[in-house]
Amino acid sequence: MAVFNVRNREIECKIVYYGPGRCGKTTNLEHIYRSFKKQVSGQMVSIDTEGDRTLFFDFLPMGVGKVMGCDVRLQLYTVPGQVKYSSTRRLVLKGADGIVFVADSLAVRREKNMLSLKDLHNNLKSYSSSVFKVPLVMQYNKRDLEAQGIPLMSVAQMEKDLNSQLKVPAFEASALTGRGVGLTLKECLKRTLKSLQKELRLSE
Repeated sequence: MAVFNVRNREIECKIVYYGPGRCGKTTNLEHIYRSFKKQVSGQMVSIDTEGDRTLFFDFLPMGVGKVMGCDVRLQLYTVPGQVKYSSTRRLVLKGADGIVFVADSLAVRREKNMLSLKDLHNNLKSYSSSVFKVPLVMQYNKRDLEAQGIPLMSVAQMEKDLNSQLKVPAFEASALTGRGVGLTLKECLKRTLKSLQKELRLSE
């Protein structure tokens, strides 16, 4: 749940980038960090684990509007994708207001995508939440590799594998070039703020 900073009139909102190892979560955050450099407070924090990383930074994006008269400060996190870091993923996911699921378009990663989505479902369940309730956006990353002749899954296949039941917004992307990165975040933020406003109205 979002945190209210009464003194600064800010709502701190947590968005987590989730997905299998090496799908491009870190590259997404690095691109956002560079793009919003002037609005970022402090440095990007990187916690290195063996062959994987957890990243974090927060910033105050301009022009997203206010919630209950408060500015919205975003905290962006990635989770380590490798299977062995299950407890870290669960910990990072705690209190998430919105989630971006980054799926790897490489044909050889099909099973890893599905296992990671199942892992997300189980971890949310441990917090009495659900993939059907939390604001969620899909990103089909690495679409640029098709031009290099690398075998990718079709978007239709990925929709069938990952989004046939969820039916959430999905974006083709290349985190490396930045294509689709901003659109993904914008949609996730829009859905997250809508959910927060609804929660706040219910709690009044």
